[in-house]
Amino acid sequence: MAADVLGGSGDTPRGVSAVAGLLLRSRTAGPVRRPAVRGGTGGAPRRPGPRGVRRLIDQFRRAWDRPLTAYYLILGSALLITVLGLVMVYSASMIKALELSLPGSYFFRKQFLAALIGGGLMIVAARMPAKLHRALAYPMLAGTVFLLILVQIPGIGKSVNGNQNWIYLGGPFQLQPSEFAKLALLLWGADLLARKQDKRLLTEWKHMLVPLVPVTLLLLGLIMLGGDMGTTIVLTAVLFGLLWLAGAPTRLFSGVLAVAGVLAALFIKISPHRMGRLNCIGATDPGPQDQCWQAVHGIYALASGGWFGSGLGASVEKWGQLPEPHTDFIFAVTGEELGLAGTLSVVALFAALGYAGIRVAGRTEDPFVRYAAGGVTTWIVAQAVINIGAVLGLLPIAGVPLPLFSYGGSALLPTMFAVGLLIAFARDDPAARAALAMRQPRVSWKSMRRRVKKRPSGER
Repeated sequence: MAADVLGGSGDTPRGVSAVAGLLLRSRTAGPVRRPAVRGGTGGAPRRPGPRGVRRLIDQFRRAWDRPLTAYYLILGSALLITVLGLVMVYSASMIKALELSLPGSYFFRKQFLAALIGGGLMIVAARMPAKLHRALAYPMLAGTVFLLILVQIPGIGKSVNGNQNWIYLGGPFQLQPSEFAKLALLLWGADLLARKQDKRLLTEWKHMLVPLVPVTLLLLGLIMLGGDMGTTIVLTAVLFGLLWLAGAPTRLFSGVLAVAGVLAALFIKISPHRMGRLNCIGATDPGPQDQCWQAVHGIYALASGGWFGSGLGASVEKWGQLPEPHTDFIFAVTGEELGLAGTLSVVALFAALGYAGIRVAGRTEDPFVRYAAGGVTTWIVAQAVINIGAVLGLLPIAGVPLPLFSYGGSALLPTMFAVGLLIAFARDDPAARAALAMRQPRVSWKSMRRRVKKRPSGER
């Protein structure tokens, strides 16, 4: 039979028939299984190669590019910053409250009340449509200008730490109108630039600058009358952010920046107090008359925190050594009690919030949403950089609080409303709206009703 398969004759030798039989067996049998090698590296588990790493990166990119990523980043990071800020305000302000013969939780209770009101404002802003936000722009700007004028009237305005930018409301409550000027400027500026873009007027430099720059200068002048240069720097950053988003040419942008730099240098030069703060950049010694006391002790607080801090509530610098531990320098107390891990966590949360705001501004087709989201992001990120840079000794002390984190209801309320703006814009994205609609359970009342068959009652 083997000879017939090979095409030979019946006189084929036995050796050839044996070889043919082996060939047939090898063809009919399956693949030869090699025995597993015991010992050595043959049985070791495989390590993930370049393909596995690429697969993980692709999965991360897909998760990062989901429609609701910006929505959850804004909501989650803002809430985490606010909650952690409440904890640190309670820890940093306890000794200060006792020094003023007040209950230890005095500042915390006021901040907690402001956070509750701000949370309500955030929810309202997140539910409002963009048209209603645009309708609030002009009334908010007019109201802010009116309040800034009232601050300068003797008997109404109140001076705190040498700056007259407060209005006394009665009891322990005060109002700082300059904090609301940031929100008013970005809403009004976004609405103005959006209307001009619809009419294709932003190609001319006159329409790009007027009346945006004059109104901003009016706000800056009213704020500088009270001596608050830190808020003027933040407002200037918001103005530059709006001009950048509007596509201002490089020469125009550089010209406005040069004028702002000259004015800032002039205001610093004529004030010995501001010159002293400028000289304290990078200082490691309090200097003559302790003019760099606050900056140096902020560095001391950060240096003594180490990797994981001395523990919540265990700060030493807040015992009268560090001025303003619960407002401007709360980041230093955070570094002392929570260490480098705590400060990097706060920076990471602000970075996530800033990235999400840029993403919302970059993916929208509505010009008002783009300008407003970019203005809010510029405001929060610039103010955080100014505050943290001052605590680290890299920037002069500007006297601005850390957004959503430092003590101060006047700063917390407009900031949380601005975060609500970002949430509303993130929800209005078509892809995000569709994803949210798919996640919301739709309950049909008809499906919940039980169909009960009518049974005879037995009565005739």
